[in-house]
Amino acid sequence: MSKKIHIRLASQRVNTSVAVNQRYPKIFTPGQEITSHNEFMRGHGTYEEDTVLKASVAGVREQVNNLISVRPLKSRYNGDIGDVVVGRITEVQQKKMENSVLLLSSVNLPGGELRRRSVEDEHMMRQFLQEGDLISAEVQSVYSDGSLSLHTRSLRYGKLSQGVLVTVFPSLIKRSKTHFHNLPVGASIILGNNGLIWICPTINKVEEGVGGFVQNLEEVIPRQERETIGRITKLCISFSTE
Repeated sequence: MSKKIHIRLASQRVNTSVAVNQRYPKIFTPGQEITSHNEFMRGHGTYEEDTVLKASVAGVREQVNNLISVRPLKSRYNGDIGDVVVGRITEVQQKKMENSVLLLSSVNLPGGELRRRSVEDEHMMRQFLQEGDLISAEVQSVYSDGSLSLHTRSLRYGKLSQGVLVTVFPSLIKRSKTHFHNLPVGASIILGNNGLIWICPTINKVEEGVGGFVQNLEEVIPRQERETIGRITKLCISFSTE
């Protein structure tokens, strides 16, 4: 017995988060004609066929002077200098820790001590960070192959302790002046530009001043704070799927 299947076009799904001037933008689908005028230049997310400019991805049209591009609604994260990211250490190598790339010289020493890194620090690297540790960091530079160089020199960056990690599309996280927020409901949140959101109990000033190496996993989080973290987690997941 055959069943009717209803498939919606991308043009029928309007993402309100990319609205400009309170108007809903038009969503272009792959292969859809953007313009047939020859005075426009082809940008990212477009291609030219028979003198007609068409979209190669599903997204919103953006125009700068005569340059037309299509910004995809969902895409992989492309790092930029100054971005705040949340990630997990996957490998510890000599003088560096693999996340993207986090060099020992770019890591705060315990207590926020400022001095040159020595051979002893290199040997004790695993006492700073280990495989599986979650960290918050800032993008210091971008290599030619797209990989990122990170640093945790500021005391607000470093190892993350107890909390919940939520993954959303990176396009949902907007770049802003601060990505660290202490919410009045009794929780803290870190909005990573790479689409990873960290929700944890409220971070106090004492934890901020120890160089980002406090990870007390034996501390018992009160039930009220755990419920608050759970509610915020559900809200982030709900907002990311709408």
